[in-house]
Amino acid sequence: MTIVEEIKDHIAEVLVSVGADATPADVLLEHPAEMSHGDFATNVALVYAKKIGENPRVLAEKIAESLRKKEIAGVADVSTAGIGFVNIVLVNHVFVEEIKKVGEEGSEYGKGKTLSGKKVLVEYTQPNPFKPFHIGHLMSNAIGESIARLVAWAGADVIRANYQGDVGLHVAKALWGMHALGVSPDDIEGIGKAYAHGNTMYEDDDTAKKEIISINAHIYAHDDAVLDAVYMKGREVSLKHFEELYKTLGTKFDAYFFESEVWEKGREAVLAHVGTVFEESDGAIVFPGEKYGLHTRVFINTAGLPTYEAKEIGLALQKLERYPDTDIFIVTTAVEQEEYFKVVIKALTLMYPHLEGKFKHVTHGMMRLPSGKMSSRMGNVVTGESLLSDVTELAKEKLIQNDVSDDGHTIASCVAVSAIKYGILRQEIGKSVAYDEERWLSFEGDAGPYLQYSAVRARSVVGKAQEAGIIPNTHVFEGDIGETERLIARFPEVAEESARLFAPHRLVTYLTELAHAFNTYYAQVKIVGDDGEAPYRVALALATAHVLENGLTLLGIFLPEKM
Repeated sequence: MTIVEEIKDHIAEVLVSVGADATPADVLLEHPAEMSHGDFATNVALVYAKKIGENPRVLAEKIAESLRKKEIAGVADVSTAGIGFVNIVLVNHVFVEEIKKVGEEGSEYGKGKTLSGKKVLVEYTQPNPFKPFHIGHLMSNAIGESIARLVAWAGADVIRANYQGDVGLHVAKALWGMHALGVSPDDIEGIGKAYAHGNTMYEDDDTAKKEIISINAHIYAHDDAVLDAVYMKGREVSLKHFEELYKTLGTKFDAYFFESEVWEKGREAVLAHVGTVFEESDGAIVFPGEKYGLHTRVFINTAGLPTYEAKEIGLALQKLERYPDTDIFIVTTAVEQEEYFKVVIKALTLMYPHLEGKFKHVTHGMMRLPSGKMSSRMGNVVTGESLLSDVTELAKEKLIQNDVSDDGHTIASCVAVSAIKYGILRQEIGKSVAYDEERWLSFEGDAGPYLQYSAVRARSVVGKAQEAGIIPNTHVFEGDIGETERLIARFPEVAEESARLFAPHRLVTYLTELAHAFNTYYAQVKIVGDDGEAPYRVALALATAHVLENGLTLLGIFLPEKM
């Protein structure tokens, strides 16, 4: 039994003894905002005092006194504060042992088991062939990749999946534009421009619109050999280009799903449930969402073609066929699709009740960019690719300013990706982020490069110690436990919580606090010295390096060799 479990058990026993209906699971232990207030705090006295007719301060003191008498191993002091909080301080030895454990486990430290035996499919990124890789795809990729890593860290067997629209009106617009502009299907940049042109003409020119609609029908029917050849080549070139971007972002997908593979399955499934789940309306098949507090959406249009909604049903069925033993299916998309997915998931679970609770939608907000400061490769649209390119160029400048040589520009790319991912992941899921190049690329503030720099610094200290013959050793510790040790010990808990809540931003906040704490320690203490406690200080630097690197890995951020 861990210290936390023992504390919760005893508090629950005290509450039961005074007439409260409580279990250990009801006891919330949190870390106080100020470390001077203790290592753990609980508000159970405030929660249960009124229920049992007791003064919360009196109840808090009863709990504190009982914990003191219990003499739980590892607990140094228990006190009360405010209107009824109980604060708990742990002994130094607990943290020293944790530093030793980090040094022993290294890259394995902090791994959990809460999702052991579970299979989780995470679908994210979802760029469409024949369209640009836009900023929304960057956001979906950063969030989806981090969630995949977090749930895998918690013990789950993870499948990384990508769903891409390789049929539909956007493809027809691109093919029409390619013909109009004379663009070769080998020209990835030209395809993007062709799509933009086709999209504009579809809105502005009735003749072009009719031609695009006709092309769309031919794509679904595969009845035009010439068109099919251009389509297949353009699709191949688009998908190959996306793979290059995934490699830069540190993502490798296990499964790919395409609209061309699922649309018929979705259409058939919807038609099979007309009269039970779906209704006919003016020649279309709709889901009557108002019955369930949602809104009505079309699943098969008047032309008999499936909409995105029906394709999502087909996609869900395809996932289930390919991975039948999966426990949770997660999809991350823009927050604008939140209501859309509520409808799709509701329709799906009405069609197949046994799927209730299996499908979860995680949203991301928008990225706001400063107008006039970003390059654009697609008219007035800033693509995700151009943002990556721009940030990489800025990272090169930052590295030059810091006298860091970057042969092959691999460090600049690594720093740029960290800047973008941190900027996206630091915000709570579903909320928008504002791009700020100075802040995002900072080596000194709350930013991805700052975390990388802190980890590289900690690793460098350990390297210097090795050169000086100093071996990390926690047994020589004789001083006071500081903020760095206390934060390091929280990593397994933060990683587990971030996975459980699908909340990478909690891990970002934690890693930033740890980096601040270590850099303050670094500035105040000579770590590599000739005194007796140097081995402990080096062990602390080693533990910091491991935790920062493990945490950054969970965010999909990797460390350069130098900075």
